[in-house]
Amino acid sequence: TPGPKMASAVDHWFMALALGVSLLKCLFINAYRSTDFEVHRNWLAITHSLPVSRWYYENTSAWTLDYPPLFAWFELGLSHVGRHFDENMLRIQREAYHSEATVLFQRLSVIATDLMYILATRECCRSVSVQKASKDILNRPSFVLAVLLLFNFGLLIVDHIHFQYNGFLMGFLLLSVAKHLQSQHLQGALLFSVLLNLKHIYLYVAPAYGVYLLRSYCFTKDHPDGRLNWRSFSLLRFFALGSIVVSVTALSFGPFVAMGQLPQVLSRLFPFKRGLCHAYWAPNAWALYNAADKGLAVLGLRLGLVESGPQASMTGGLVQEFRHTVLPSVSPSVTLPSCLCAVCLFLFGWHVHEKAVLIAILPLSVLAVQSREDAGIFLILSTTGHYSLFPLIFTAAAAPEVSLMLLFTLFSFCALTKLHRCSLLGFLERLYLLGVAAVCAVCEIVLPLSPLGARLPFLPLLLTSVYCAAGVAYCFTRLYGSLLRTPGHSKAKTS
Repeated sequence: TPGPKMASAVDHWFMALALGVSLLKCLFINAYRSTDFEVHRNWLAITHSLPVSRWYYENTSAWTLDYPPLFAWFELGLSHVGRHFDENMLRIQREAYHSEATVLFQRLSVIATDLMYILATRECCRSVSVQKASKDILNRPSFVLAVLLLFNFGLLIVDHIHFQYNGFLMGFLLLSVAKHLQSQHLQGALLFSVLLNLKHIYLYVAPAYGVYLLRSYCFTKDHPDGRLNWRSFSLLRFFALGSIVVSVTALSFGPFVAMGQLPQVLSRLFPFKRGLCHAYWAPNAWALYNAADKGLAVLGLRLGLVESGPQASMTGGLVQEFRHTVLPSVSPSVTLPSCLCAVCLFLFGWHVHEKAVLIAILPLSVLAVQSREDAGIFLILSTTGHYSLFPLIFTAAAAPEVSLMLLFTLFSFCALTKLHRCSLLGFLERLYLLGVAAVCAVCEIVLPLSPLGARLPFLPLLLTSVYCAAGVAYCFTRLYGSLLRTPGHSKAKTS
C-alpha cells in the first residue's frame, strides 16, 4: 500500500490531470449527440412527472425506461436540478426536445457525475504496485494509469459526444476494484452491488466477481503449497457478502415487487426481441458469424445450393430479430455462457452494443501498467475497440476525434513500452494494427468514391466490424492463454 508521501505526490499531479480532462470535456458541449441524448431526457421527464408505479409502463416516446430502478432514482435526482435550467425538458412527449438550456444541463450532468470516475481512478492509482521510485513521471505506473483512465478516448466520445453516463457507472466498477486491491472486500462488494442495480449489463462480470470474493474473502487460509484450504471457509463472511447483495437489490427492486410489477420491470430490462446484433454490428464473434453466413449464402446462390440470396435484414440498420440464411440461427440461450468476463461478454453476448468494449478496456488498463503480457493485450484491444466506436458518430470522422484517438494511442504505446522497457507486440500484431489504418482509408475514402459504396451502403460498417472483431477475438484468446499459462495466478482478471 502506498505511503503518505507517495499518496501526496499522486495528489499533486493527479488534480492537474483531472482538471485538464474536465476542461476538455467542456469543449464537447455543443458537439454532435445521438438519440441517447433524447433517451435520457425522456427518462428525466418520466421519473419527474409520473408516480413510481407508472415509470416502467410509460411508452409515449419510443425511448422507454429500460435501466434498473436505482438508475431511475438517479434520473429523478438529476431532474430536480434540471428543472432550474428548463422545466420544459421534463414534459413527456413523443417528439425530441433539445433546447440550449437542456443541452447545457445534460452535458454538464455527465461532466459533474464523472467525479465518481475521477475518485475511482485516484484510488486505482494509489493501489497499483510500484517496484521502485522513478524521477521520470512516464516511468511511474500510477501516472500512466491515470492518463489511460482519465483520458480514455472511448469514454470521451461515448459519453461526451455520443452521450451516456458510462464514466459515472465505470466509477463504481473501478472503485470496487480498488477496494478489493486494498483488501477492503465488503466495501468493494457494496459498490459492485450498487453498480448492478444501476445498469444490469454488469451482470456479465458478476460470476467472476463472485468467484474472486469466495476465493479471496470467504476462504481465509491456504495450504503451504498454495492449494485452497476448504476447511477455512467462513460462513460469517459468506453471509456478510450475501446480506450486502440482498439488501441493495431489495432497496432497488423492493417497491416494484410490492406493487406486483417485477415481471414488467424485467421485461424492460431484458428485451430479447431486439435480436442477436445491434443495428451496427459490434465487433464480436457474431459479426464474424453474420459475415460468414452472408458469404456462404452468396456462394451457395452462385453454385445453386440455396434457393434465395442472403437476407438484407441483418444489414438494414434496424434493431430486430432475424434468421441466418445458411448457418444455424442463434437464440438468447446460446449466448448465456458469455457470463464469464467482460471480453467474453463482448464477444458472445446477446444484442451487444459496440460501447460495451469499454467494460473490458478500462479494467484492463489497471493490469496493463503492472504486467507486460497484459500491456500487449491492452494495446491491441484498445486500438481496435476504440476505432470500432467511430461509427457511433454518424457524421464523417472529424479531425478532433481522429486527433484524440491518435494522441491516446500514441501515449499508450510510448508510455507502456517505456514502463515495461521492452517491445510489447510481435511483428504480426503490429502489422494487424497498421491494417486498421488501411481499413479506415477504404471505408472513409475509397468506398464513398466508388459505385460499390453507393450500392452497398452497409459495407464500410461490415468491414470495420469484421476487422476489429478479429482483433478482439485474438485478445480474448491471448488473455485466457496468459491466465492458463501462469500457475496459481493471483490476479482477478474480470476484464
